[in-house]
Parts: sequence; C-alpha cells; structure tokens
Amino acid sequence: MWLWLYSLVFYLVMPLVWLRLLWRARRQPEYLQRLGERHGYYAAFSPTPLIWVHAVSVGETRAAEPLVEALLRQYPGHILLLTHMTPTGRASGGELLARHPSRLMQAYLPYDLPDACARFLDHFQPQVGLLMETEIWPNLIAAAGRRRLPLALVNARLSARSLGGYSRLKTLIGPALASLSAVAAQSAADAERLRQLGANDISVSGNLKFDVVPSLEKLQLGAGWRQALGSRPVWLAASTRDGEEALILDAIDTLDVPGLLLVLVARHPQRFAEVAELLRVRGLTFSRRSDETLPDIRTRVWLGDSMGEMAAYYALADLALIGGTLLPFGGQNLIEAAACGCPVLLGPHTFNFAQASEDAIACGAAHRVPDAGRAALVVGELLRDRQRLGQMRVAAVRFSEAHRGATERTVALVRRLMELRTAY
Repeated sequence: MWLWLYSLVFYLVMPLVWLRLLWRARRQPEYLQRLGERHGYYAAFSPTPLIWVHAVSVGETRAAEPLVEALLRQYPGHILLLTHMTPTGRASGGELLARHPSRLMQAYLPYDLPDACARFLDHFQPQVGLLMETEIWPNLIAAAGRRRLPLALVNARLSARSLGGYSRLKTLIGPALASLSAVAAQSAADAERLRQLGANDISVSGNLKFDVVPSLEKLQLGAGWRQALGSRPVWLAASTRDGEEALILDAIDTLDVPGLLLVLVARHPQRFAEVAELLRVRGLTFSRRSDETLPDIRTRVWLGDSMGEMAAYYALADLALIGGTLLPFGGQNLIEAAACGCPVLLGPHTFNFAQASEDAIACGAAHRVPDAGRAALVVGELLRDRQRLGQMRVAAVRFSEAHRGATERTVALVRRLMELRTAY
C-alpha cells in the first residue's frame, strides 16, 4: 500500500519536477537534454551481457571510477552501463567513456516511477545492478526484484542526520532496503544505521574514494603551477558551497601573510560566474583559470573555474580548506586532498564524511576549525610553521594509503551477485 501511495504522489507531483528541471536549466541548459531517458525511453542499442552502475552526480561518479575500471578488467566480455541523474555527473563519467568507448555506455536513470523503471530495466537487461552510496529508490528496487535482478547498494553511507529523516519514511524505505541483494557500507557506523532502517546482508567494504588514484597528468600540471609561482604561499578553498565564499573572503582580510594567494574553487560550475561577481563587487584583484594565464604577484585570488582539475589545485596548494564544512552542507570529499598529499582544514560540518574526517584528524592529516575566522588564523600559523605543515603532508599520504582496498572487496561482492544471478 505504501509503495502504491508513494507512486501516486510521485505521478501527481511530476509537473513540479518538470518545472524544477526548467528552473535548473537556466544555469545548466543540459538539464533539458535527453528528457526521454528520464522517463525510461532510450534510443541507444543495448548490448548484452551488461553490468549496471548508478552514480547520481560528480562525487559518486568519481568514487565509482576504480570500481568501473576493476569490473571492466574482471569481466572482459561485459559492457558496463553508467547511469546518472545530473549533467555534471554525466560529464564526469564522460572521462571514463573516452578511455573505454567500446566497453562503456552512459544514460540517465529514469525517475522512480513504476513504468519508467520497468522500461529502463527491460531495455538494458543488466545482469547485476550497483547503486552508489545512498540511492534508495523503492520502485526501482521493486522492479529489479520482480525481474530477479541482483541489486546492491555499494559504497553505502548514511549519516546520523539522514537516519532521522529516513526513519520517518521507514514503512516505505525499510522494505526497499530489505529487498536489496546486498549492502556494502563504508563504515561500521554506516552499516548499523542502515540495519536500523531495515537493510539485511550488510558488510563493511570501506570507502571507494580511497582507491581513486589522482591523475598523474593533473598532479604534474599542479606541480608546474607551483614551480611558476615560486615560494608564494597558497591557500586553497576547495569545493566551496553557496555562502561560504563570502565567509572566506571576510576571513582572508584578517591574514597578514605576505604574498598569500587564495585559490577559490566552487563546488558547482554553474556558480563560477556568481563567485566571480562576488570578487568584483568586493574589489579584489583576481584572475580566472579559464583565462589560461597564471596569477601574477598582484593577484589576490585565483578563481578555479575549471572541471576535473581538483588534483592539480591540491598539488599547487600548501593547504586546503574543504568546502561544505563551514556551513551545514555536510562537507565535500577530503580524501582526494589526502591522496594528493595536501594538508586539510575542516569546518564543523562533516557529516557526509564523518568517519573519514575523524580518522584524518586523529592521524594528523587534518585539523578542525569552528569557523572561517579561525581557519584564517590556523592558515597563518601553519604557513609560518613549515615543519608542522610538512608533517601534516606526510600524514595525509599515509592516511590515504592505509584505507585502500574497498574496490577489491566490492568486486568480490559482485562475483557473489553474479553467482546469485546464475542460480536464478
């Protein structure tokens, strides 16, 4: 009954969903492309056999990269379908597609409507489905169950904050989680929270993001920037969210660090122009990465308005403040910074990466600050204490290396699901 009611409500609110697409298309016209796919209509021929991985947006797509590469090696006779919900996620997956044009397909996952989910699964007919992180869609899971499709939630996470919200929908979410063939959680805490919601067959596989190896090309690019800038100190504000840039710019005015360059990289590309306007209004001397010129000595802020170059920014920086942690967004990925050997500052809001944040702080790879003002003070202290900054850099690399292995454990789970499919 609850699934039927959920579906009815979803159909009724679809006009609002379309309006939201139009609204988002103001900044990203790509949202109006391939609309048929969002309702389960696909033009592309679907070869078989096929393994399906769903990565909703950029973060999940990048986390899925080592898993995708491992599955392509493990199953050389299979095609891999990578689905998304956002244009930026699809663009990020395009880098994988370029490396494996004959083995990889991309599509949008349809809205969680019974008919759309049925069309999607009947068109592609995957042998196994893997949903990244917290993609719990009741109709999709029910449709997979009716087709005896092994479906798993991998790299799964659920914060304490999200548990409270999902608990109010437990009569709907609980049966969906219980219907999954398996759940591979990032941590024991994530596993326990998912179990409380109704998940069965849960294992702890670790976080796939630790297995993402920074691009050598991007690391070399960042090293080239570093050499060009010489000894100039560089503070990176990485993947900042709406409202955080103003806080950081307020704080940097209090810093007395000669020659300091702030590299500012907003999380969402549709906000690049907005952040540039903020810098203009404040009268700050800035340049843009998209101008293809390096900042000169008069430049106070370098706006990182590019996609797919975060590893280069980390290689350039002396230290980085991770965006989404100053305001209650839950934090962006600190693991990539650690893999690049970049010391990290974290604000108070890290519930999206709770375990990784605490582990990084405990081993000395990261330092928590209560607000942007304190972040600026710590930046000044660390830039003056090069020995401590070097110790944090070493700790970051060790932290990254110590937590690898989630890909191997997830591939082992896929092998088990393949055997389950054969048993059907």
